Amino acid sequence: MHTVILAVLVGFVAALGCGHFLIPALQKLKAGQSIREDGPKSHLKKAGTPTMCGIFITIGVLAAAIIFLSQTGSYLWYAVIGATAFGLIGFIDDLIKVLKHRSLGLKPYQKIVAQVVFAALVSVYAYQNPAIGSSLYVPILDTYWDLGIWYIPFTMFVIIAMTNSANLTDGLDGLAGSVTLVSAATFTLILFPFIEQTVWGEDLAVFAAAFTGAILAFLRYNAYPAKVFMGDVGSFFLGGALTMMAIVSRLQLLLPVMCIMYVVSSISCILQVGSYKLRGGKRIFKMAPLHHHFELSGVHETKIVCVYTIITVIGCLIALLMVN
Repeated sequence: MHTVILAVLVGFVAALGCGHFLIPALQKLKAGQSIREDGPKSHLKKAGTPTMCGIFITIGVLAAAIIFLSQTGSYLWYAVIGATAFGLIGFIDDLIKVLKHRSLGLKPYQKIVAQVVFAALVSVYAYQNPAIGSSLYVPILDTYWDLGIWYIPFTMFVIIAMTNSANLTDGLDGLAGSVTLVSAATFTLILFPFIEQTVWGEDLAVFAAAFTGAILAFLRYNAYPAKVFMGDVGSFFLGGALTMMAIVSRLQLLLPVMCIMYVVSSISCILQVGSYKLRGGKRIFKMAPLHHHFELSGVHETKIVCVYTIITVIGCLIALLMVN
């Protein structure tokens, strides 16, 4: 218990300190956000806000991993490296945007190829690791489902879907951070019983706790009105971190419940694109993802973030019931 609480505090202090020192540096380097011209017009005033600041969260988690190195094992670093690998894709994407002063970074196919490669490495390692293996925990039924070799493509799909869904959810001040904070804190609670029962329990609990603390600190700078944006480096790390926790704990099937608003963001985009192509240019929403539809309908950013967070809390409470 003490280690987990300390991990929250270390993640929080490290990420908060990063903001204090790095934000002025990013402002001097003019590492500002380029706003899409086809996005909501109200966002144009946000142009120039320091971006790539999701790295604060990564550093917060890394700091905790280093400090608790003597008390943890390889599973903590497996989670850290896996999440950071996806954050690296986002970092490169952000860097291109900043250097070229445009809203387009890596091309879509470049992102997907990199995600597939990293997802394959993460999935194969998990499949071959005897403490993880090819089984998934089935909530409510309280049993395990062995996927065999199909575990690898399934897990790859989950990783790629989660990282891109987190990226889609990052569209309003404090939105992605707020909903992910709830999911990260819930994972920390879920993992408590595993600390004594498994070889990876303490590792994963420290990771989840540090992740929670780091997001909490990041929201100090990202809550409305945002002083910084997390960028793709942050949103990809968020999705990657949640997925890494689910993979090690074999709780992938809980992710759609715990990250319900990630799912909503992705589905709204799929429906929008499908409607546009199949119905002769007709759209379902004013803009996708769904939070932009609400924004263009006159709902204030803070209201949208509040409702998204409330729904996530409900989803996470349901997830807690499903595993207890």
